[in-house]
Amino acid sequence: MSHTIYLLRHGQTDYNRERRLQGHCDSPLTALGESQARAMGATLRAEIGDPAHWRVLASPLGRARQTAALVCAELGLPAGSVQSDERLIEVAFGAWEMLEVEALHSRHPQLAHQPDWHFQAPGCEPYPAVLARIKAWLADTSLPPKLIVVAHGLLGRILRGVYADLDHPAIWQQDMPQDAFFRLQGGTITRIACLPAADYAASASCSQIPSFCSRASVSGV
Repeated sequence: MSHTIYLLRHGQTDYNRERRLQGHCDSPLTALGESQARAMGATLRAEIGDPAHWRVLASPLGRARQTAALVCAELGLPAGSVQSDERLIEVAFGAWEMLEVEALHSRHPQLAHQPDWHFQAPGCEPYPAVLARIKAWLADTSLPPKLIVVAHGLLGRILRGVYADLDHPAIWQQDMPQDAFFRLQGGTITRIACLPAADYAASASCSQIPSFCSRASVSGV
């Protein structure tokens, strides 16, 4: 896939704050999550400049679309610019959706030692199925060359792993930030950190945007 992809995770939600599994369930962004989304949008604007030639894709889940709308507002794009793509939806966690992670791990302490423990959930989306839809999306030749994608933590982690051809253990060593996003280009993944959401929320102007964009480039992470 010879594209440039900016891969964003949605901002903090009520369930994120409560440490609950979401999967295909949904909860709205918190005030912090809204600030995180705006900070990502402002940072992205400093990255790409004119957004006219970029397509914005999002998971169909509300938290991703809410984030994408706030990102578009910072880019100067109408909210109607966001297009849903079912292949970007979060992994389904089956019977464990909406459960508190701490309580779940207390009930099943062995999960704490399994980095891919999410896939132990009864009725969850199988890992091979997740891989298949991600690979199909990355191989889709109908996608435009410049993409802004708003998706999810686990889905994004696996997508980056597939893109960089990481082995299974390395996939689970990646983080799932809500205060940074990733540029996928030419086989290299670059992590781009945003202005802290609290600072951005307190700012009256975006004139200092270039100063808060920091980068760390690696191949395959």
